[in-house]
Amino acid sequence: MQEESKIKKIKKSYKPKNLIGYLIPNNVISISIIGIFAALICILTMIISIPIPATQGFINIGDAGVMFTGLIFGPFIGGLSGGIGSALADIFLGYTIYAPATLIIKGLEGLIIGIIANPRKNYTKLNYRDILAIIIGGLIMVFGYFIYEIILWGFAIALFEVILNGIIQFGLAGVISLILVLVARKNIIQNFPQVFDKIFKIEELEEIENRNFKEG
Repeated sequence: MQEESKIKKIKKSYKPKNLIGYLIPNNVISISIIGIFAALICILTMIISIPIPATQGFINIGDAGVMFTGLIFGPFIGGLSGGIGSALADIFLGYTIYAPATLIIKGLEGLIIGIIANPRKNYTKLNYRDILAIIIGGLIMVFGYFIYEIILWGFAIALFEVILNGIIQFGLAGVISLILVLVARKNIIQNFPQVFDKIFKIEELEEIENRNFKEG
């Protein structure tokens, strides 16, 4: 009995560091996923890049990767993969002046999308939180670059690119990411429990475990 009581106390006291249920990515699986999806976002950004000479920037579809990652894995992996992958693409393509801003803007985009969509709770089907997450995350991207380009080039040139970012980049990326989530998110999360246990605990499973623990 004493042994069982000790085990229960240890279990109760052990609480992994997390943000609204998403574990801090300090394990091998989480770090590997960040690396893989940062690379995918980098490639996506570089595959289709349409230069905008006026702002020395470019239009791309990398935001589809940032949005999808946040919608699947939540805030930590979405934010880190989005910021790192997108900033690396800026460097590789020669747009180094944008890399520091991209690291922050795309990182915030992935983080906020992950928080709002909350896939640990809302992963079974596409829902209003996913759409809201895409809208707010996309606006962070559009207005983040708008502010940065005002500082670099002035209001008129920044306004020109914000229209392109808003209509093409944001709109196209949002549609692509929502289609991918509709088709794949439930299957990905359900078929790889050993992976997602290191990223987040599905809310229903957590409630069952807590109930069983209290009853035991």
